[in-house]
Formats: sequence, C-alpha cells, structure tokens
Amino acid sequence: MSGPLQDITDGAGLPSRRDGRDDRSRPDGHASATAGSLPVGKVFEAFPLTREHFKSCFALFFVFVIEAWEMMIIVYSAPLISKDFNLSAVALGNLIGAIFVGMAIGSVFWGPVADKVGRKKATIWSLVLYGVISMCSAFAPDYGMLYVLRLLSGIAAAGMIVVCFPYFEELLPIRSRGTLTVYLAAGWPIGVLLAVGATVWLMPYGWRWIIGVSSLGGLWAIVVALCVQESPYWLVGAGQQQKAREVISRLSRGAVVLSAAQTLSVDRAERGAIREVFKGRMLVITLLQIAINFTFSWGYWGLQTWLPALLQQRGLSLPQSYSFIAISALFMIPGYVCSSYLTGKFGRKKVVTGFVALSAVAGYAFATAQSINALYVSNFVLVFFSLGAWGVWDAWVAELYPTRIRTAGYSWAVFAQRIANIVAPGTIGLLVAGGASFNLTTTFIDLFLVATVILALFLPETEGKKLA
Repeated sequence: MSGPLQDITDGAGLPSRRDGRDDRSRPDGHASATAGSLPVGKVFEAFPLTREHFKSCFALFFVFVIEAWEMMIIVYSAPLISKDFNLSAVALGNLIGAIFVGMAIGSVFWGPVADKVGRKKATIWSLVLYGVISMCSAFAPDYGMLYVLRLLSGIAAAGMIVVCFPYFEELLPIRSRGTLTVYLAAGWPIGVLLAVGATVWLMPYGWRWIIGVSSLGGLWAIVVALCVQESPYWLVGAGQQQKAREVISRLSRGAVVLSAAQTLSVDRAERGAIREVFKGRMLVITLLQIAINFTFSWGYWGLQTWLPALLQQRGLSLPQSYSFIAISALFMIPGYVCSSYLTGKFGRKKVVTGFVALSAVAGYAFATAQSINALYVSNFVLVFFSLGAWGVWDAWVAELYPTRIRTAGYSWAVFAQRIANIVAPGTIGLLVAGGASFNLTTTFIDLFLVATVILALFLPETEGKKLA
C-alpha cells in the first residue's frame, strides 16, 4: 500500500512555506516548525499506509487483547478460587479488585516511564513483568499471597494499556489514525471471549491452570520487539534524529525521503514532567478527560461486573448468563467497525457523544425490559454503541496531548478508569445487597453514561489534526 516516492521538503532541503517567509528558530533555543525544522506531525500528513503499519497493528492489537484477557480472567475464575480457599463474598470481591488497585497505581507510574525510556521498551517491560508475576500467582499457597501477586501483576499490566494507544497513534498517517486506532480497541471483546473460553476449557483443571495459561501472554513481548518500530515522535523528542529518520523510512517502506539538511521537531525537544499535565491549558483538558473516563468506565464496568447476578434476578441461570455475556461480546465488534468508519467522516466528538447517548437510551431500555427477548436486544444495542464509543474515545484521549506528555496524560485516563473499576462494583454490590430492584440498579448505572455525554461536549475536536 506504499505510495509513490515523495520528498516532503523543497529543493533546498527546507520546508516550503505558502507565504514565502523563511523563519529560522525560536529565541528560547527550542526546535520549532520553521525553515530548517520540520514537525514530525507534518511528515505524517501525506504519509503512505504500508505493510509496516499493519504489522504494528497486529502486534499491538494483541497487546490489548492480553490486557482485556488479564482483567477478566480473575472475574471468571473467581468461583473456583473462592471454593479452593473458602473465601467470603467480601474477600472474593477484594481479590477481584486487587488487579484494578494495582493498575490504578501502575497507570500513574507507566506514563512517565514511557515518556522517559520510549514507547517500545515500556510496552515490552510491561508484558514481561506481567507474565512473570502472573505466573507466580498461579502457584500462590494462600489467599494473602495470591492477593499481593494479583495486585503486583496489575501494576505491571497497566503499562500495556497506558502505552498501547498513544504508541500506535504515533506510528500512523493522520488520515488513518482514528480508523485504525478504533480497530485496535476491538481487542477488548476478543480478550473477553478468550477469557471466557479459557475458563470453560481449563475449568476441570482448576483456577491455577487458568491463570497460568493466561500468563503466557507475556511472551508476546517477543512479537512487539520484532514487529513494532519505536515512535518517531518520541525519538525526535529524545534527540535521536537519525533513528527517527530510519523509522520513518521503514514505516513508509522507502516512500518518504527526508533531506539531510532537515531537522525534525516535536512540540518541544525536551520531555515534559508529569506536572505539565496539570498546567496551563492542559489542566482543563486533563480534568475533563479524567471525569469522562471515570463516568464512562463506571457506566460500563458497574454493569459488567454484576451482569451475571443481575441477569439471575431476571430468571437466567449462571450458564445462561455466561452465554449472554459471550454473545454480547460478539455484538461489540460491529460497533467498533461502525464507529471506526464514522469517526473519519464526522470526527471524534460527534461519534463519541452520539454513541454514548444511544448507549444511555439502550441502557434505560435494558433496565425496563419486560421480557427475556427485550433484555437481549437492548443489551446488544447497548454494547454495540458503548464499545464503539470506547474505541473512538481511546483514540481521542491520546490526541489531546503533545508528544512530551502524551503517555503521561493517557496514564491519568487509565487511572480514572481503574478507580471506577474499583469503586463501581462495591457500590452496585451495596445496592444489590440492600434489595434494590434490577430497574433501579441499572438506571443508576445508566446515569453515568448521561454524565459522560455532557462532559464530552467540552473537549476540542482532534480528527484530522496532526499530533504536536
């Protein structure tokens, strides 16, 4: 899919300016988008989509699959663990939440790590550490050790989701960024299906085998090392001009030629401290996206963690509930495909707000469903629109930040999601334990989707804009 050979500079090795002016440099000494300096984002405006991008998409897609698998495997194997260790409902709930506590801690840690050592190294380290720690948890002798190891595996695994989406976007042409990043997000239902399948397949052998097999996902670090290039944005920010040129050449398969006299630049040459995420104009962006990630995650996760129990309130058996969840995961996939197509036509904001609003409508229909058929149909519509919105949202968040703090900013998004993952199940549990009806419980969850729509209206559109 490579395009014709192209030289994106003028004959003198300098970027062409429509107004004819020849600016040189900023008085503060930083690299700038002037004559002799070319922003990396400008390079990707007319960049060809090649086989190298699809190799990266394949590798990072399965990083997200592994992340989803790891998050759900403990939920599905929880009954076996409870029986083995004779756990109370409270202890079991704490164990399920351990990985999310770990991921909340790790999410803040991995963003600065990726900004410091690079996207590729951070992804590989996260995979390897997760695999080793998770495998150790399969041999935990008691509840206390298992809890600690699941928490530590959550800290390690957080690096995958924090880095994965910003990393992928920094490899893509501008015109393909939204579409392909949404497809990357479609790894979530695949991970859910694999977690369900592994649980059913390995259930006769016990929970240790289930967790042990899932831990082998850490070996995927080898594929990332072989198939994915380092981000040229990060390389330029780190002062590695030659390596950035080499990556651009490999990604374009030789179709993009940079003049030797041209200096690549990003928003600022030095990497930013995490406090920049909460400074100046970034403060409002960060606070908004944190709030959106919290409400959106609550709206989704509050329902999913209690879905088997809530469905049993409506007369479904536990096996029927798991079948319901598996079928629902299949309906997520066309939601991603639809939102991927629409974001390129209408932009991030319209698709996210529209899809989340329709999710809220479907959520209300789910809450008030009077028959099993209505329950199925409303839930399938709910997951179609909510997961389609998640795919675009994952792309949108990373685009809100400049290169120097992109993964740091994204790390706070993941942090907010994990706080919702921790708090929502307990809150919904209190409602269920207090005798709240199915209708009341699901309507309460649905209100968080309404809040998500309102908050998203205040974020800037990023579709078609180059990364800073």
